[in-house]
Amino acid sequence: MPDPWESIRLLSDPTRARILFLISRGELSVGELQEILGMRQSRISTHLALLKKSGLAHDRRDGKNSFYVLAENLPSGVQKMIEATQQATAQESQTQADQRALKRLAEKRRRKTEQHFNLVAERLGKNYCPGRSWESIGQMLFLLTPKVKIADLGAGDGTLSRLLARQAEFVYCIDNSSRMVELGRSLAKKEQIKNLEYVLGDIEKVPLPDKSVDLALLSQALHHAENPKKALAEAYRILKPGGRLLILDLRAHKFEKARELYADRWLGFNENDLHDWLEESGFIKTEVRIVTKESQEPGFETILGTAIRPTK
Repeated sequence: MPDPWESIRLLSDPTRARILFLISRGELSVGELQEILGMRQSRISTHLALLKKSGLAHDRRDGKNSFYVLAENLPSGVQKMIEATQQATAQESQTQADQRALKRLAEKRRRKTEQHFNLVAERLGKNYCPGRSWESIGQMLFLLTPKVKIADLGAGDGTLSRLLARQAEFVYCIDNSSRMVELGRSLAKKEQIKNLEYVLGDIEKVPLPDKSVDLALLSQALHHAENPKKALAEAYRILKPGGRLLILDLRAHKFEKARELYADRWLGFNENDLHDWLEESGFIKTEVRIVTKESQEPGFETILGTAIRPTK
């Protein structure tokens, strides 16, 4: 806790008062303060060490740099003292010069960021970008999941469902593999997810009541169905009026080994066929489009289908 008398002593030094004025506007590194004040690094570091020791300044280490800022939640008396000092010196020529230099520094930071993205604009989606992954983007988008009841049809181990359950009202996981159901239940229990239920059943005969869910998912599950049209009809049946169906699956391909390697019954689907099947099932506002293509052989393409059950 800063001592009022020590704070008065520290603020009586013009250089420390200038530094405190600057770091009260936001984080600044030693190098940036050196640029603004035109002083040696050692001199600035000495003053910063005193301000930090007194509790008036806080530092944050980031790589090789330390950034300093005015400490938060200062005692009322100390805070008023700092404000009074700043008000008293606000019109001084040196303070005005510091403010202009700080403004130029902020503009320099902005231009540096802008120049970087101007250079990478054409290749941002093609090259590596630290922290920018589909996994991280997916985690962010999952937070947009509304408080609705969801049926994950052909849920597998429930990776998708467990993420959705963190935001959804309730998630039903349907899978015809007893081992998958057992695994899914175990993982949900381990992660202490209470609003998720695993149910052994087939996506062509879903063990859920009519009009019981708001959102139905078929994520890489439809190509395992004996009769995809029947699976779509079941999705329609369990959806409430106005409910949505989302499908992620493979576009039609010729990689025959998929039947043996992945137990696929269908080698993907043609976009027009899937669109027609959805409408035949009664869905409206249907849309089917290609969303990704793998660069390596066999070059699987993923299609996204979405449709709505009519309200009437």
